[in-house]
Amino acid sequence: MDWQRADVPVPTRAPTGSTAAYVCGDEAALLVDPADTDDALDSLLSDRTLAHIALTHSHPDHAGAVAHYARETNATVWARRGRAAAFEAATGVTPDKLFSEGTTIPTDAGPVTILDTPGHAPEHVAFETDGTVVSGDLAVAEGSVVVGAPEGDVRAYLSSLRRLHARNPDALLPSHGPRIESPRETCARLINHRLERERRVRAAVNDGADTLDEILDAAYEKDLTGVRDLARATVLAHLEKLAAEGTVSWDGERAALHPAE
Repeated sequence: MDWQRADVPVPTRAPTGSTAAYVCGDEAALLVDPADTDDALDSLLSDRTLAHIALTHSHPDHAGAVAHYARETNATVWARRGRAAAFEAATGVTPDKLFSEGTTIPTDAGPVTILDTPGHAPEHVAFETDGTVVSGDLAVAEGSVVVGAPEGDVRAYLSSLRRLHARNPDALLPSHGPRIESPRETCARLINHRLERERRVRAAVNDGADTLDEILDAAYEKDLTGVRDLARATVLAHLEKLAAEGTVSWDGERAALHPAE
């Protein structure tokens, strides 16, 4: 089952400067992540009957044109169960239906199955068809994904990557960057990257850094010009994970290693 892609220019922190919208089906099609109105996306939809609209998550660089395409096509708008209010706040649209893990959205090309993939955002989901997964901001072919506080959850993100690794899909269709033809290798790389960042955060605390900015400076050995806020949010998310696991104490201002039992 083929997904058609349109790269939509949109204000985003992703280096691509665009977000990929994906369409599955012809006579009863599903549109995922309409970030903005765009000629390429309009062209992709011009010979299709749009029946459904959904998001991998409701960050602004994914959700900007939900209201436009819902109004133009009268498509059914879907949102994550338990996140309807946040979806409406982000899109200006009250969802018509709610999905959860395992829900299928019918298209004329076949059913599209929802996979829970939280971490980058609490409501993040992916869309699976015949071994291909529209994966949103779960994975990228190069570099890494921001998992930053307050919404980012490193424990959930790692669990999502491990679940996807275990499913062993044929390909991932990310929101930013090229199609991923080696999903298991990519998931493993991103897991290792995240665990290495965690090791650096813990080492920084072990070496005496205790404020967020001190830990940030010790945990990153590169120029953070233009992305320091994202790196800071990432370190905070790691501290929250370590605190939840009882490895580090973190009171919102200062961190310390828990003494060994």
